[in-house]
Parts: sequence; structure tokens; C-alpha cells
Amino acid sequence: MKTASSTLERELNSPKTQRRRKYRHLGDGLTRYGIATGGIGVIVAISLIFFYLLYEVFPLFQDAEIEESNHYSLQGEAAEGRTLRLVAEEQNEVFARITDSGQVHFIQVADGQSLGSHSLPLGADQTITSVSPGLPGDDILALGLNDGRVLLVEFSFGVEFDAQGERIGVRPEMTFPLGDETLILDPEGRPLQDVSRQVGRNGFILGGIVDQGEPLVLKLATRTNMITGQTQVTPQPAQLPARHAYQQLLFSEDHIYTYAVRTDGWMDVYNTRRLREPELMQQVRLVPDTQEVTAVRFQLGSDSLLIGDSQGRITQWMLARNSDGERELTAIRRLELGDHPIAAIEPEHRRKGLVAVDTQGRVGIYNTTAENKVIDAQLLEAAPQAVAISPRASMLLLQAADGSFVTFDVDNPHPEASAKALWGKVWYEGYDQPEYIWQSSGASNDYEPKFSITPLALGTLKAAFYAMLLSVPLAICGAMYTAYFMAPAVRKKVKPVIELMEALPTVILGFFAGLFLAPFFELHLPGIFALLVLMPLGLLAFGYAWSQLPDRIRFLVPDGWHVLLLFPVVMLIGWFSFAASQPLEVFFFDGDIRNWLTNDLGITYDQRNSIVVGFAMGFAVIPTIYSIAEDALFGVPKSLSHGSLALGATAWQTLVRVILPTASPGIFSAVMIGMGRAVGETMIVLMATGNTPIMNFNIFEGMRTLAANIAVEMGESAVDSSHYRILFLAALVLFGFTFVVNTLAELVRQRLRKKYSTL
Repeated sequence: MKTASSTLERELNSPKTQRRRKYRHLGDGLTRYGIATGGIGVIVAISLIFFYLLYEVFPLFQDAEIEESNHYSLQGEAAEGRTLRLVAEEQNEVFARITDSGQVHFIQVADGQSLGSHSLPLGADQTITSVSPGLPGDDILALGLNDGRVLLVEFSFGVEFDAQGERIGVRPEMTFPLGDETLILDPEGRPLQDVSRQVGRNGFILGGIVDQGEPLVLKLATRTNMITGQTQVTPQPAQLPARHAYQQLLFSEDHIYTYAVRTDGWMDVYNTRRLREPELMQQVRLVPDTQEVTAVRFQLGSDSLLIGDSQGRITQWMLARNSDGERELTAIRRLELGDHPIAAIEPEHRRKGLVAVDTQGRVGIYNTTAENKVIDAQLLEAAPQAVAISPRASMLLLQAADGSFVTFDVDNPHPEASAKALWGKVWYEGYDQPEYIWQSSGASNDYEPKFSITPLALGTLKAAFYAMLLSVPLAICGAMYTAYFMAPAVRKKVKPVIELMEALPTVILGFFAGLFLAPFFELHLPGIFALLVLMPLGLLAFGYAWSQLPDRIRFLVPDGWHVLLLFPVVMLIGWFSFAASQPLEVFFFDGDIRNWLTNDLGITYDQRNSIVVGFAMGFAVIPTIYSIAEDALFGVPKSLSHGSLALGATAWQTLVRVILPTASPGIFSAVMIGMGRAVGETMIVLMATGNTPIMNFNIFEGMRTLAANIAVEMGESAVDSSHYRILFLAALVLFGFTFVVNTLAELVRQRLRKKYSTL
């Protein structure tokens, strides 16, 4: 014994054995540190993704800033006269000043130096009595004169370069679209106390107010000679009844509606499709009896009106359909500035924003869509003489009560972002009620972006719900049968085939679903519902019939091989369901189920809808859930099932009472991983849903998910724009959703594991 013990001791302590131990110890250490490094790397990578998303999203919610940049008084000829209108350009280098003396001065923003003064082509006895408010994006102003005439003037600011291509500066230019000719708005020659202008498809329309609030309207059709460049103007007779004393006229962009603001705080809305026979549509009180209308401007696009009152409020009004289907002027939102009257309102040129200034010099900058007051600052001590905002909304120009000019740099890159605009219902222009809408781009510059993430989040949950509704029962039941009832020889063939389905590219599944499944389901919709009903009933009926057969027949099929008998049954039921589709449609739905859904039930049917997504994405998720759940079920120790059977439990009781509880942590993980796959799926949803961001759970309509929306629009968004950052916000929401779901899933899994670990 000593000899054997000594020999064993020598072998255990031999140099070869010691080297092997060293290598094993080294390998164990490398493996341990490698796994730890990989795990830490995964955590770091996920953290970096989160912080990068946060970095891109954070500027959306930063406060806007305004800072005084210049303050000066004009000198010499440029300081003469009273300012009627200020016009700023987008480079923030030059502005134009129109005075009541008929002079136009071009001034440098930086130092107030004059770049030149020009006299307007007025007669000796003509003076300017009013200037049109101007439309955002329109460079032409209408000047009302003391003899009832109107002069049109246009300002342009071009960037100049030298011969070497170096930028010199901005060159201002003043032109007259109709030459020196003035238009007669009032044949009686009375002074125009107010003048307004609106463009149209084939010309423009002028409106004016003369003594005692009498309205004047002149519609002009224009035609430009392509060879000579001359514009021919043809006046068209128009009139508006003088029902009340008016203080201002405004016209919709298509000239269909005329808004006449009365001096008593009311507004008359006319249908002026036929200007010779205007129809009074509505009389609406703009402000309470104790208040006055102090400022009226069109919002960008001329679809809504901004009304400032003597209580420091700005109300946005818009034509919308009421419950009777008639269009009426409706107040869609109110913005608060302070307690003092609004002195001026200036809409932004390229966004649905505005600048409001009250009589105490308090300035508020708003975005109407987001109902967001981005800046509220006391910039002056009294009401300004004139206000202008640059086309890019990056500079605010004010002329103080003492005649000095103050310019402010405005940093307001993302006014469209607010909690309400991103998650709540918003009353958008052109809609009859507040809605959740995602529509980030349009065909015109005055388009109102709609950045509601709610329909995208709902679409994500909707797609995941329908995919899980199909995949979870099939995958888990399939895993239960494969792991517990199926013969090992069959399992070796079936399990790899199902897991191989996971390698199928989702773009192929989306392509197949969009081009084949969607039209096929549309043509065989009754057959789809028949299949969902007949398949479980048919399989149960077949199982019952099989159990009633004599033992000598049933025992011909070995245990675990019965699944092969179901293949022809499934194929037969499927064939029968689709073969019966047309007869069912004719018998129950008069041959057109889509027409029955739309007209009788009021349900919209889209070809690419949730049913298609449920089948296609469920097919993609099944392998993931099945594989993990089957491994969890198959990994339950055989001693547990054998013990249960030995105690008299049936195979089904053993599965339900012993196997499933023990494997429940793994099954729950499978479901959660499958759900994560469904939530993050992009290509199938993109190609099979119609890609429509709508807010409902209708199975016959599609959806747009957060992932699909990011894939579609990220390449089209301008870097660092609000659209760009809101897409990153959508990615952050998706990241947070999956993180929360996975965290909760892990907590539940650990509890289940702890609960059933003693079995």
C-alpha cells in the first residue's frame, strides 16, 4: 500500500502533472477574466448607446435663449420720419426701414450705419397712411396712401461675392412688381386707414378700411409676359357690405373666406367665393365685452388667425367643422403673455411660431403647435414702435419708444418639442378636433409638422401584441409536445428545422407578407376566420376520433410518432377553409366582405393590416420562443417526471403540475425575449403594415412602429433638426421600453426560479 501510495504521490507531483495544473489554472483564469471582460463590455456598450441617445435628445428640452447684441440710435437722414414697417433678412446683417415720409432706409444690423436711402415713387401730395401686415414668406408689401391708392413694393436681399468667390456681404434691393404704377382701391380718394394683401393662384386681392370703418375690396388677376417680363393686371369688381365699422380685413389664401375685424371686438366671417355676392357665414366674439382686439395677424400659411387682446392673451382661431358638418371659426388655443395689452404680433417666417410684445415691453416667443412659450423676457420699458423677426427666427429687431434700435440674438432651435406635442392630443390646422398625428414633412414651406410619438408607440405595442397572440400559444405548446411527448428520433428532426426558421432574413418574410400574404388574405378573408375556427376544432375532433379507435389500430403508431398523423389533417383543414372562403363570402356577406365591413360595421379595411403582421411576425418570433422554451422544458430533471408518474399522476398532470412550474422561469424568459424581438422588428412591419401611424386597435388596419419609423425617416431628416432629434427620442423610448420589460422579466424569472427550485 505504501508503494502504491508513493507511486500515486509521485505521479500527482510529477513535473508533467504540475505543468498540466499550471496550464489548467491559467486557462481557468483567462476564461474567467474573458467572460468578465465580455460581460462588462456588453454593459459598457449598452450604457454608451443609452448615453448617446440621451446626448442627441437632450437639446430638444433645453430652454431657448435670447441675448441683446446691439443697441444704437440712427444718425442723419436714416433717423428721420416715423417707422411704419421694419423688414429683416435671413443673414441678420441688413434691415429695411419704411417711414411715413416715403423713404426706405437700408441699415446695417451691427452698427446702425446707413447703406443707402431711397424715395418711394409717390406724388407730391401723396403720403403713406398704412402698411399691410405682411405675410410670412411673402416679400411684397402693400402701402396704403392718403388718396385711396396702393403701391406695391418688394424687398430682396442677395449675398454678394467678389471675383475670387469670397463673400462680400448682403446687397439690399427694392423693386416694384407693378412698376411705379399705383392701384386705385378707393375711387373716392379717401385715405386708407388700413390695407391688407393676400396672394392667390392667378393674382392677388387687396383690402382696405377708410373713414368710419367702411371696407373696400379689389381683386386683381395678373398675367406675366414671359418674353418682356411685364405684368398685366386686370381688376375684377368686388364688394363687401358695410354692415359694421371695421378696423381690419384679412383674406384666406384662396380668397374663399374674408375675415372682417370689427371695432367692437367682433369678427364677421364672409364666404367670398363669389366676391360680388358675399355671404355672411358667422359672427363671432373674439374677446369678452370688457376687452379689445389690439393685434391681428395671420399665422404662417394663412390657415389660422392670431388675435391679441387687451388682457395680454393671444388666441389662435381657425375654421373647423362643427358637429353639424358646417365650417365655423373656432378658438383652438390660447397663449398667455401677461396682464397688459398686446402691442404687436409677428409670426415666424418658416415655423408655426410667433413673437408677441405687450405695451410694457414684455416679449414672449411661442410655438403654437406645441403650445410652448419658449421665451418670456422683459426687453423694453414700453411698447415698441416697430417689431421684426428675421426669416430664420434667429434675430429679433425692436425699435424702442425713444427711437433707438435694439437687436437680440435668439437661440431657439427646437420650439416644436413639448410634452403635449410629443404625447398629447394637438389641434392641428386643417383638422376638426385635437388628434394624435405623426406626419413629419409636407409639400409646402408653411407645413405644420406633427410629431406625436403616441401613435408610433401604440403601433409598436399593437404589432407586438398580434405577433405574440399567434406565436406564444403555438411556440409554447409545440415546445411542450416536443420536449415531453415526442419520440427522440422525431425530435432530432423537428427541433433543428424549427430553429432553422430563425435564420430566415426578416426582409424576406416582409417581402413575402407584403406581396403575397396581404393580397391573398384580402381575397380569402372569410377563409382566414374559418381556418382560425376550424383548425382547433378539427384537431380536437381528430384526437377524439383517434382515441375511440380499437387498441390494435392505435398501437400500430409508436408513442411520440402521432404528430405525423396530423400533417394531412392540418393540410386538409387548411385546404377546406380556403376552398370554402368564396361560398362563405357569398352566403354571409353578399359576395363582398370588405363592403360589408365598411358600410355595415363602419370598419376600415386596408390590404396590409394587423392580420398580415400577426401571421408574418408571429412566424418570425415562433422559433425564438420555441427554442428557449423547449430547452427549458427538456432540461427538467427526469427524476421529477418519473417520480410524479410513479406516484400515480398521468402524463398530462405531470406536465402541468411538475414540468411546467419547474421550467416556468425559462418559458417566461422565452416569451419576454420573443416580445423584445417583436417590439424591435423593423422590416416585416415596414413592408407588411402599410406604414400608417394611426391610433386604433382595428385588426383590419395597419400601423407604424417606432423601429419602422426610425428606419424610414432617419435618412431624410436634416442633421440636428427637431425631426432628427425626435427620431432619436423615439429610439430612446424604444430602448427604455425594452430595458424596463427585460428588467421586469428578469425579476419575475428570478422569483419563479426561487419558488420552484425546491421541486
